[in-house]
Amino acid sequence: MPATAANKSPKTSVAQFHVPVEYYKLPNGLRVILSQDHTAPTVTVAVYYRIGFRIEPKSRTGFAHLFEHMMFQGSRNLGKMKFIKLVQQNGGILNGSTRFDFTNYFEVLPSNKLQTALWAESDRMSGLAINDDNLKNQQGVVSNEVKVNVINQPYGGFPWLDMPQYANTNWYNAHNFYGDLKDINAATLQDVQDFFKTYYAPNNAALAVVGDFDAAEAKAWIAKYFGPIKPEKQPAPVDLTEPRQEKEKKVSKVDPLAKRPALAFAYHMPPRNTPEYYAMGLLDQILIEGEDSLLYQELVKKHGYTGNVGGGINMLGNMFNYNGPMLFTVDLFHDNNTKPEEIMAAVDGVMEQLRTKPVDQKTLDRALVKMRSDLYDQIDQFSGFGKADLLCSFALFDDNPARINTLEEQFQKVTPALLMKTAQEYLRPTNRTILSVEVKPAAPAAAGN
Repeated sequence: MPATAANKSPKTSVAQFHVPVEYYKLPNGLRVILSQDHTAPTVTVAVYYRIGFRIEPKSRTGFAHLFEHMMFQGSRNLGKMKFIKLVQQNGGILNGSTRFDFTNYFEVLPSNKLQTALWAESDRMSGLAINDDNLKNQQGVVSNEVKVNVINQPYGGFPWLDMPQYANTNWYNAHNFYGDLKDINAATLQDVQDFFKTYYAPNNAALAVVGDFDAAEAKAWIAKYFGPIKPEKQPAPVDLTEPRQEKEKKVSKVDPLAKRPALAFAYHMPPRNTPEYYAMGLLDQILIEGEDSLLYQELVKKHGYTGNVGGGINMLGNMFNYNGPMLFTVDLFHDNNTKPEEIMAAVDGVMEQLRTKPVDQKTLDRALVKMRSDLYDQIDQFSGFGKADLLCSFALFDDNPARINTLEEQFQKVTPALLMKTAQEYLRPTNRTILSVEVKPAAPAAAGN
């Protein structure tokens, strides 16, 4: 019987998460992204500079991180530490960080303080206080941070700092991102001035305003405060390419402060924004995200080799905020009586299943739900900062912040066949680096004891 208007099933509308995005550039090249959200009377301002850990100058390891600290030491109209006081005294929070491909700064403030935040960010972009006192002071601060977080810390730098150095071959991807102390202390005032002039220029930056604000008013303030800042000629992008890994790498290090062994293994990721890249995002969900994941079930529940399985894509952020080669890394801690070879044999059994047999639709559907949940969590981080993070990343790396609204669709295109094809190429043992952290052997007992 032909369907009639009376017996047709009513269409059910599925709510789509959509982020408002208004994108434009100032004449000086500054990328500006506005995203209004009036659900709370707050506003987030984020400024991202396209200079990160791995693209810092050779022989100046740790320089990008050192410079992040310099940005809080005062500017043309704000004295030392005044930026922090300005934000906090207006009821806001702030922070900055250095990642693989950018250094970022952000503030979350009451909505009526947007103009203050824009003025303050433009003040340090246009004129940072660079002098010997500030440089020496921050060299000491950063050196102490390296000692506290890495050198004198059990498992310091494991695996986020260690693994890229073993798995990659290109210096830019494989050097010590936190910095050798001799390099940090060798930085000169001229180095810092040149670095600021080149990389902290408006044509090397993205500015996002997210939250409760009036767009016309925000545009006027942005033009007023950031418009007069002059652009600078940018160096050619560095070559970050990595050759295809053809042989498994195995490395180990002794950690004299560790009490238990640790193990990490990493695979080179597919190139960004390819179908395999999105498939790898779902394989991450299937393998290690949550207690239903395959490796958690295999290593924790079945064998009891470890109490947890960690890791992911981009251990300095998320799978969206980088631009270049990346690793999918898994890490865990285990007892002394468990051999890494036993653990890797169990891992290989799981990986081989993914490489030889398509996952069922139920597994794929569950991975999609988990991915969607993770994505929404990232977007909602810190009262709009998570949203600003993706908008700035996509503006800097793709010149298209509206990509934030296409991510779900790309994941939904992944099929069981594509998952298996991706696993065959990217989860093969010859694409893998294994890092074992060993505890320091006990000293032999003295004769006669």
